[in-house]
Amino acid sequence: MVRDNRRHQWEKNRVHASWAERAGTGATERDTGSERANLVFHAQYREIAAPPDLAEAFGVPPATPLVERTYRTRHACESTPVSLTTSYLVRCMIAANPALLDHTNEPWPGGTQHQLHTVGIEVGRVEERVTARAPTPEERCELELAAGTPVILLRKTSYDIDERVVDICRVTLPGDRTELVFTTPLERW
Repeated sequence: MVRDNRRHQWEKNRVHASWAERAGTGATERDTGSERANLVFHAQYREIAAPPDLAEAFGVPPATPLVERTYRTRHACESTPVSLTTSYLVRCMIAANPALLDHTNEPWPGGTQHQLHTVGIEVGRVEERVTARAPTPEERCELELAAGTPVILLRKTSYDIDERVVDICRVTLPGDRTELVFTTPLERW
């Protein structure tokens, strides 16, 4: 898998695309080069009380209801997911569209940016922080990692055009089969 930071603009450009275009391919297909028919997608949602770290990041009081969204996508011919992904949204920010509270609507054509757009939120920027560490026993098992293989941790924070945090996503990637590519377009003088 190759994850390129240009994916965020690619996703934003698709917000106003037709349902058919958005449903044809998503960010995972873009990152893996796989056809949608060759991927098995699983999503699980639950409501949680915001722990202190997430409450602080979102700028909400602790215990504010959040929607925790856990994703596991794998190639149909493999048993391991591409990544371990958990996303958090403030429930009251998205409650105006009940479809956003139902995991059976996943995979959502157009991804999170389109989901947020349905409730009037435009993503203005995305910040990603990358670290690495040894996997937990659970991560090692779920990602089928060989002994000594690290995991890459990516924390993606999406801000709306008013600089409000609207999505926090924690992604755990297998260090032995992930490449991160960061491309920074520079404006001309």
